[in-house]
Amino acid sequence: MSTNRKLTSRRWSRGAGAAVVVMLGMIAPGALAQQAPAQSLEDEIRAFCGNIADAARDQRYLLQKKELEELQAGVDERIRLLEERTVKYRDWLKKREDFMRVADTQLVEIYKNMAADSAAKQLEIVKPGIAAAIVMKLSPRLASQILNEMDTKKAAALTSILAAAAAPEQPEDPS
Repeated sequence: MSTNRKLTSRRWSRGAGAAVVVMLGMIAPGALAQQAPAQSLEDEIRAFCGNIADAARDQRYLLQKKELEELQAGVDERIRLLEERTVKYRDWLKKREDFMRVADTQLVEIYKNMAADSAAKQLEIVKPGIAAAIVMKLSPRLASQILNEMDTKKAAALTSILAAAAAPEQPEDPS
């Protein structure tokens, strides 16, 4: 048995030696890699930032795109509101102009059918601009009768407004 033991121990030694060589071969590269100089923290940061730069840029572009889309939606909403209000305003303006045309025509007809002294008393109370517009649309004969019946100061004020409205545009007085 002793020979047998010697033979087994030799085989085991050879196998163990080969196993040790293989294990050292596997461990040695790792050991050598650990012995390389360690990177500084700054180098690690640069490497990390370099690796994520494209992803960060893409994310930033996506955020900016989203913000622009939200802003565009807000602008589109405001444009829609303005268009709605423009339509409403135009409708209101048309109704007002139609009313003013009818009221203007009927108002002038009312003053045409009034006695000159009654018309003069009422036009003295009305704002001078409105009174002048009414008198301007009356026939010259009726307008002169109404102005004749009015207070002289008010008639003079209306005459000034009528003259300014009828006169062509004049340059401002340089003095």
